[in-house]
Formats: sequence, structure tokens, C-alpha cells
Amino acid sequence: MLAPMRYRMAKRKAETFLADRGIASLPVDPIALAESLDIVVEPKPDTVGGVSGMLVRHQDIFGIMYATHINNEGFQRFSIAHEIGHYVLDGHVDHIFPSGDGLHTSEAGFVSGDRFELEADHFAAGLLMPEPHFSREVLRFGDGLEAVEGMARKCRTSLTATAIRYAETASVPVAVVMSTGGTVDYCFMSKSIRDFDGLEWLRKGQPLPAGVETDLFNRDPANVLRTRRSHAETDLRDWFGGPRSMPGTEVMIGLGRYGKTLTILSSNLFADDEPDEEYEDMEKRWTARFRR
Repeated sequence: MLAPMRYRMAKRKAETFLADRGIASLPVDPIALAESLDIVVEPKPDTVGGVSGMLVRHQDIFGIMYATHINNEGFQRFSIAHEIGHYVLDGHVDHIFPSGDGLHTSEAGFVSGDRFELEADHFAAGLLMPEPHFSREVLRFGDGLEAVEGMARKCRTSLTATAIRYAETASVPVAVVMSTGGTVDYCFMSKSIRDFDGLEWLRKGQPLPAGVETDLFNRDPANVLRTRRSHAETDLRDWFGGPRSMPGTEVMIGLGRYGKTLTILSSNLFADDEPDEEYEDMEKRWTARFRR
């Protein structure tokens, strides 16, 4: 099965899980859901870092421990939902506990390349930000960063997870990029931005495009550590290539001790918008003149 299909099915499984329990409002309480499955949930000492959460199994008894070394409620709730995903999704328990009893550590937040970890991430996103409730509520908060921050408060989720969910559901051209220093960690695009021809998807480990505002922002580590923000006008073509100019905005947020930067790119231009032929003709004439 193709990876995108697996991830969509993981989100759908979470939404069905909620519907079967009659949960139709936000925010969703992952601890209450875990306890309804007879799973004990406890915090992990904040002196222990390196993982987001753990699923523990002893025979038919399960427990979840979630990380507290990052003092972020949204991150902790997502970590709990991620472990519920491992418990609920088909094949996960057998995969992570091949010998029966044991302890499985996770690194939630779309940073792992492992199929099972990513499926659990998508399950967590669907559990805490289910459709159609997310898309209905987001209309109250406008677009871009305002929408992401508004829904993060509503769903009690992290800016990162909310931004990704926003990109997945947005009707406008939106892309979310997570980066560390000069390197891309991952990129999510809305369908309306993927409709543009000739775009190149940013891949994990790829350098940030040179000269974009996020690249300049990340060159000063204090911007990230002190959770600074910056805003700039941009052309999405500088990020993703393609034959057309795509004027838009670029908003960066440093994520403090997490050590990463969240960038939200958005545009009001759609793929089916008719280009201004007079402008394009003028641009070609002037470009040719400058190249002489």
C-alpha cells in the first residue's frame, strides 16, 4: 500500500474511533480515551529526554508514559495520542512487541522515517484534530498563522501539529516547512499548492533554499532559542521552483528548546488563475533586454 494511503487510513481510523464513542466536539481528551481502553497514563520524569513517549506492555496490560522534558501541553497530548495509535492501529502491537511484553519508545511529531511511527503520528493528528470538526472551526480564525494559532488553542495542540493539519485541510495554497539550521526536516503542502505544475517537493535532509527568509532567520540560533518570529513577502517559486511566480507570505517561528523553526508559506494565487498575459509579455521583453 502506498504511504500516503496508509497515512490517510490512519487518520480515518482515528476519526472513526472518535465517532464510535460519540465524540463530536473539540478539544479531544487523549488521557480519557486511553483510560477508556484500560490504559494507564503517567508522566515520564522530566530528567529523561530523547523520546516523546512510551507504550508499555505486560501480558494484556498496557500503559503510556509521556515526556515532560519539553514543557508543552500540545506536544504531550500529541505524544499520548501517538501511543494510542500504536495500540489501536492494525499490526502495530505485534510489530513493536514481537516478543510479547516490553517497552516501546517513540519519537512523535513527524520526525521519524519509520512507517509505524508515521502512521501513529497521522493517527494522533486525526484523533486530536478530526475532520470535519477541524475544517469547520478553522473558518472562525481566518487564514495563515492566525488560523493555526486559533486552532492550536481550540484543540490544545502544538503549533507544529496544528500547522501540519492546517496544510492538509486548507483550501488555499499553503505549505508548512520544519527546519533545523540550514536543513529541511519535512514539508507538508495543501492540495491547492500541489496543483501547480513543475513544483519540487522539499525532502528531509535537503538544504533550505538559499536566500529565503527562513534561511537567514536560522543563521542566528538566538532566533530559535528565544522563540522569535519574523514575517516577509516571498515568492513560493524560490522555495519550490516551477515556471510561474507565486507571490505570497513567509512566516517563521523559532520553537525554543525544540531547536527547530516552523515556517508557514501561503499565497492567494491558485493554479487555475489566469496569468496576466500583458505582464508576462513585458517581463519576457525586459528579461531579454537585461541579458544582452
